[in-house]
Amino acid sequence: MAEAERPITHGRVLKIALPIVLSNATVPILGAVDTGVIGQLGQAAPIGAVGVGAVILSTLYWVFGFLRMGTTGLTGQAAGAGRDGEVTALLVRALMIGVAAGAGIIALQALLFLGAFAITPASDEVEALARDYMAIRVWSAPAAIALYGINGWLIALERTRSVLLIQLWMNGFNIVLDLWFVLGLGAGVTGVAWATFIAEWSGLGFALWLCRGAFANPAWRDWARVFDAKAVRHMMGVNTDILLRSLALMTIMTSFTLLGARFGDVVLAANHVLMQFISIIAFALDGFAFAVEALVAGAFGARSVPRIRRAIWLSSIWAGIGAVLLAAVFWIFGGAIIDLMATAPGVRLEARDYLAYMVLAPLVGLPAWMLDGIFIGATRGRDMRNMMAISALVYAGCVMAFLPVFGNDGLWLALLLSFVVRGVTLGSRYPGLERAAAG
Repeated sequence: MAEAERPITHGRVLKIALPIVLSNATVPILGAVDTGVIGQLGQAAPIGAVGVGAVILSTLYWVFGFLRMGTTGLTGQAAGAGRDGEVTALLVRALMIGVAAGAGIIALQALLFLGAFAITPASDEVEALARDYMAIRVWSAPAAIALYGINGWLIALERTRSVLLIQLWMNGFNIVLDLWFVLGLGAGVTGVAWATFIAEWSGLGFALWLCRGAFANPAWRDWARVFDAKAVRHMMGVNTDILLRSLALMTIMTSFTLLGARFGDVVLAANHVLMQFISIIAFALDGFAFAVEALVAGAFGARSVPRIRRAIWLSSIWAGIGAVLLAAVFWIFGGAIIDLMATAPGVRLEARDYLAYMVLAPLVGLPAWMLDGIFIGATRGRDMRNMMAISALVYAGCVMAFLPVFGNDGLWLALLLSFVVRGVTLGSRYPGLERAAAG
């Protein structure tokens, strides 16, 4: 059935969103198992090494997260316009970019790791173990980054159950190998690294198998189409804008952590605990943001403004329900959640002082998260880049104005206001999106 003929319903929104929510829920489980398994060695250094190594590599890979978002928007539009050959070509382009980016990280690993450890406070023992860990895991960088592209492609085609299956396969296989290599073979930190290395490459293989239908289409090796100059320039332009937008967001979030450190260890720890609430919000609402990405992309490709509006309305209803539920859970059970994540009495009391911001966060942040999805689906990367830049400037201004007066409260106010500004500024650009779709 052509995209213009497929009804956009509540069921269709949930069919896209719920597997993403479940997929996101598996992510913390793997980190907990990694920590728990290596913790059985009875030493602090291996735990710190795995944590530091994983954070450095995840940050390097995250830089290429634009590949997921850009691929979703472009593929959804191609599918909505009935350009099946371009849908297949986009998968091949995403794979090529992912493999090339991973190869680049491997080639530059010595320089990248040197820079990372120059700004990472770690003992000599932890750094040595982390380098052993990273020296193994970095060789799966092509697989890890290529999976961003595959996931974006699958989301665009509303195959989010496949995204969930890939995540379950990789995490499940990783956990089994963790237990075998570390507890069974006594491989320690390198055992955790080998487990992840194998899981990521096997995950790419499984993902390609799930995408086997695309490779039955001869378009996947139609190199004239794959390397079409206009299409490649458009893809690179969209991805570059999203990359710059993501770097601005990363600057906000990183500065938040660094600025919190000036208020002492207890406040720093409390902020870290509360940032886990922000992660929970993102994981929970991502499913609806991804749903609106896919549906808006298809409607945009079909040049149907009414379908864009319906996709936004239905997705936002469910996202709004989710945001209200999260706010209610944090209001009622926030203290208990803090107690689960921190045992130090001082940290618990400090975190409770700022719990009201966690209640507000899903409500004031919802428009920004949903509009991000809408603009990704429409591949309006330039608008996303520019509005994020404005949000970052407002955040910086608020930090300078609020911190001397309100302390850590001012830091949280600045962060939440950056969400609001992002939502308002993106909302102001929405009419242009509709005009582009109609044109």
